[in-house]
Amino acid sequence: MTARAKKVALVTGGGRGIGLGIAKALAADGCDLAIGGVREEAAVADVLGELRGLGAEVIYCQGNVGETADRDSIIAAVDRHFGRLNVLVNNAGVAPSVRADILDATEESYDRVMTINLKGPYFLTQAAARWMIRQREQDERFTACIVNVSSISSAMASTGRGEYCVSKAGMSMATKLWAARLGEFNIPVYEVSPGVTQTDMTAAVAEKYDRLIAQGLTIERRWGTPEDVGRATAALVRGDIPYATGQVLHIDGGILIPRL
Repeated sequence: MTARAKKVALVTGGGRGIGLGIAKALAADGCDLAIGGVREEAAVADVLGELRGLGAEVIYCQGNVGETADRDSIIAAVDRHFGRLNVLVNNAGVAPSVRADILDATEESYDRVMTINLKGPYFLTQAAARWMIRQREQDERFTACIVNVSSISSAMASTGRGEYCVSKAGMSMATKLWAARLGEFNIPVYEVSPGVTQTDMTAAVAEKYDRLIAQGLTIERRWGTPEDVGRATAALVRGDIPYATGQVLHIDGGILIPRL
């Protein structure tokens, strides 16, 4: 595969957790990568080295997707280094700093979560989509897609972190909106919705979910892994699930299936 033929994927929050699982799967599939994150590059040097070891050309784009200037900087860095963008994976997200009952939650927490989890991806998608459209107009062979990483929290109410649930429900609608808008340009937009997944975000509640999973919370009685989400995302990026723009791929062990 020539360097020019390889797809370039921007994975926000790609330095750990679900984002890293996605980045690894895309690298193994032959994509080059731009990894977005808020940490200093030195803090993710080992991760970047691991991804390069899978055969990918990798750059790191430091920035907070919730900030306009950072989004612009991320897109500019990808353009400057690769000159193209085929895949955007909107994965970066945060949980509330403090889990609080919705009767007690603060506006500061709400604003922080919504800015990073919803506003950021919305406008990063806008910037990436405009660029993808220009690339497609210049080369009819150009292919692109966008993948939004949401959560079962878009459908399941958790009153101890309401702002997170609202942000992910908004991400689900954003997927539909962008799929509808970008259809004329043949740019599919998908949503991947993970369930209870082993990451640093869920480490603090591991004991709780160990117990619930053992009691049958999920049909497949195990935690989800970042690798599960990565494999699903790679299938979408490869085009293995065609004619499905706007659809949701639930990687949740069957947790959303109503049971008696």
